[in-house]
Amino acid sequence: QVQLVESGGGLVQAGGSLRLSCAASESILSINGMGWYRQAPGKQREFVARISSGGNTNYVDSVKGRFTISRDNAKNTVYLQMNSLQPEDTAVYYCYARKQLTYNWGQGTQVTVSS
Repeated sequence: QVQLVESGGGLVQAGGSLRLSCAASESILSINGMGWYRQAPGKQREFVARISSGGNTNYVDSVKGRFTISRDNAKNTVYLQMNSLQPEDTAVYYCYARKQLTYNWGQGTQVTVSS
């Protein structure tokens, strides 16, 4: 089982930026894909972004052009750079790692965007 630790959340004003980090307990080269989901109060968890082992990326339409997912294989870490943040981006952000058919999740990090 892959252990994931997220960091980088916080409070930011609208238009600001944050960078989330997700550190894995093992080499991410052995992980098929990693990414981020988020869950706002009273809403279902939604997909945000993912990056494959080959570096291919996908984003939900609402964050395209504002968020960038990347990976540092040497540090076993995936990042989510979030720019032009809006109040609707407020949520708990969860990192995941998909290894074969198993999804492993981090504990989540809170992102709050004030207007």
